[in-house]
Amino acid sequence: METFESYRPLLFGIAYRMLGSVMEAEDMVQETYLRYEATPPETIRSLKAFLSTIITRLCLDYLKSARAQRETYIGPWLPEPLLTDELAPPPAQAAQLESISMAFLVLLESLSPLERAVFLLREIFDYDYADIAQILGREEASCRQLFSRARKHVTEQRPRFESSPENHRALLNGFMSAIRAGDLDGLTSLLAEDVVSWSDGGGKIHAATRPIYGRDRVSRFFIGLGKQADNTAITAELAEVNGKTGILVRVDGKPFMVITVETVQNTIREIRVIINPDKLVHLN
Repeated sequence: METFESYRPLLFGIAYRMLGSVMEAEDMVQETYLRYEATPPETIRSLKAFLSTIITRLCLDYLKSARAQRETYIGPWLPEPLLTDELAPPPAQAAQLESISMAFLVLLESLSPLERAVFLLREIFDYDYADIAQILGREEASCRQLFSRARKHVTEQRPRFESSPENHRALLNGFMSAIRAGDLDGLTSLLAEDVVSWSDGGGKIHAATRPIYGRDRVSRFFIGLGKQADNTAITAELAEVNGKTGILVRVDGKPFMVITVETVQNTIREIRVIINPDKLVHLN
């Protein structure tokens, strides 16, 4: 028997990918439940279609208001990290984890809200165009065009030669070891020449407000961070973040920073540091 709870993971999955926020995604799921509860059961022909329509439209409405907020956000905006150690799916569903990687969520941000909705519903959740058109209240031909544009953009921007999971983890171990040891040369050797680092403090905590480019500047930045963090109350550990190995930094046992990296051809190409405390509350 179909129930709201049986669709909760799907609804959260849609909302999290649409919004890049764990807290907001949970709020969207709760609002969807309230609207479901207020709807006479006999008027719902397909529960999946009904719930998908509600949560997708709620997310689109939210993104309209979020756009203005993002324009005044202090420093780079990054998605909220999601610990996925307990969410690992069977190999056949590995694409589901890839679609919540930090790099993929950032890439989705470059799509319009409608393009994002169509792309996710079609590419990730396998809805047919007729259902997508109904969910969005648009013509099927329009949805096909939106999907085509979105897929072209995503395909062009995706990295092509990612490191294996084993090399990715080894690079992160080397990254942490070099920072702990203050080994500038060792850290520099792990970074791609055109590496870039983003830090999201949201104006709530001190962080770089602009991207840092180039292996020399990035390596010096993180060695400097390591010196500032030379404190026994600070610990760093590898954790599965958004489907890939990342780094979780704690202060007095509480989450303080999450670092994710993108590795290409056995070097670190991109680094994302989430330090905005509002984006780490759900990790406690």
